Amino acid sequence: MKPYLLDFAASLGYAVFENGTYNLNIIGLRTKDSDSNKFDDRICVVYKDEAGWITRTWAATCDPGTYWRTHPMNVSGTAIMCEGQYRGAYKIGKHRGKYDALVQTGGRVTVWRDSNRDEKLDHGNPSDGYFGINIHKAGAFSANVDKWSAGCQVFANTDDFNEFMSICKKQQWPTFSYTLIEV
Repeated sequence: MKPYLLDFAASLGYAVFENGTYNLNIIGLRTKDSDSNKFDDRICVVYKDEAGWITRTWAATCDPGTYWRTHPMNVSGTAIMCEGQYRGAYKIGKHRGKYDALVQTGGRVTVWRDSNRDEKLDHGNPSDGYFGINIHKAGAFSANVDKWSAGCQVFANTDDFNEFMSICKKQQWPTFSYTLIEV
């Protein structure tokens, strides 16, 4: 039986990948808390292996940390990835030239730009493009987001991220889709 998370994504109009083994559905679940500097979101992967459906989920952030909210890298403001599905937007590559991660090289994503330099996330000024919104890790185990995310989707725990990447490396297709859902 198909996992509920895929039915939920499909009910929102997003494509789900059901054919073959290791055809990954990577789904970010973002809470509506716009003040948090915690890893209070989830990154999930749903796929079939030889035995059937598997769902894995890990603590993460889908929001930039408070440091980057008050000190944006971009003059237009801090990037906040918009809810949506980004088909084929990611490939395995080096995050900041250091380690394997999912990097935005395959397609465009949509972000809001929060430009008022306070700690609260504000949605406005959406734009599409290549912004380097990667899926990567924080420290060994990080409690606060702080500088770990300037708009990227970030795992709180290195071991969880390593497990995620080992699953990604089993996918037979060179690109990965990412679906971000606000819950």
